[in-house]
Amino acid sequence: MRTTVGIIGAGPAGLLLARLLHNAGVDSVVLESRDRAYVERRQRAGILEQGTVDVLRAAGAGERMDREGLRHDGIELRFDRRRHRVDFPALTGGKSVMVYAQTEVCKDLIALQLADGGPLLFEAEALAVEGAETDRPRVRVRHEGVEDVLECDYVVGCDGFWGVARKAVPAGLSQTFERTYPFGWLGILADVAPSHDELVYARHDRGFALLSMRSPSVSRLYLQVPADTDAESWSDEEIWAELERRFETDDDWVLHRGPITQKSVTPMRSYVHEPMRHGRLFLAGDAAHIVPPTGAKGLNLAVGDVVTFARALAHRRETGSDDLLDAYSATCLRRVWQAERFSYDMTTLLHRAPDATPFEDRLQIARLDRIASSRAAETDLAGAYTGFPIG
Repeated sequence: MRTTVGIIGAGPAGLLLARLLHNAGVDSVVLESRDRAYVERRQRAGILEQGTVDVLRAAGAGERMDREGLRHDGIELRFDRRRHRVDFPALTGGKSVMVYAQTEVCKDLIALQLADGGPLLFEAEALAVEGAETDRPRVRVRHEGVEDVLECDYVVGCDGFWGVARKAVPAGLSQTFERTYPFGWLGILADVAPSHDELVYARHDRGFALLSMRSPSVSRLYLQVPADTDAESWSDEEIWAELERRFETDDDWVLHRGPITQKSVTPMRSYVHEPMRHGRLFLAGDAAHIVPPTGAKGLNLAVGDVVTFARALAHRRETGSDDLLDAYSATCLRRVWQAERFSYDMTTLLHRAPDATPFEDRLQIARLDRIASSRAAETDLAGAYTGFPIG
């Protein structure tokens, strides 16, 4: 097999990159180790920044998102039984976010790719990336029980933290930065209408809680729990009771209960791999960086990466210059580190550490009070939440 851009991974990053390249007249092949059904039901992020929404629309993948997605113009912060709404459009010049699950983004992009894009190969396991330092990198792949080689001009690794792409960067050239948090999120899906029309981020002495949603009839909620928690150790009654405690306010707001259809525990971790490029191998998304989900940045960072690569490749085709490709890692990392900073700030603002002291508790309340009382602080949060510029 031969193509211009070999894309490893058919998550939202790999699929969007294939679409961007197709629209620019660049051929690609997407390799995905899992089957289509798995990719289309893999639960991940659900918040799309303004920039991500704009990119999907421009790529021709926004029709169902605009019809079924839920535009949100703010979030609510809860602390000390108080409620404070952050108004995004008023603070950012009109920006908002969209609640539209990653599974739905993938379904839309898969349908487009299969209809008029280049090859999208499911159950095609990338075994190794070879020759990244040359002008003919290649991906060894096993598909339908047969090993083959995909020869490329460029390889983009969108295959996550455990994929083969990052492993192709020599250890001597790599530098990693990470932080593991001593807590995780117990997340549930419940067949009940959301109890609030926007996301609610709650700081409580018993731990953090988040009220989110997947649709007008499906709620997504989270509880801060110890990192080693088994989701099945919590009964449905215990989960709803704990959510009610952590969302409690001084007004008459009520949390609506419903049948819980899914439980899982998400670990909390920050990770960055530098550089994000080695020769003609480019890393994107979780292959290069991971953020705790508090800041809703993971999928959006991946979108920024592949948009940056697609722009750089278009620039090379138009001008013959490799300048933007050479700058890919530095360009992406500026945005990555701002997202890491924001995600860390949100995590430490809202989660109670297992060994937190009364002094640290009061500092969290003071930080939240500052956001609620200072337009400058509130604007900084709103601008970061709705998205940093791409490129």
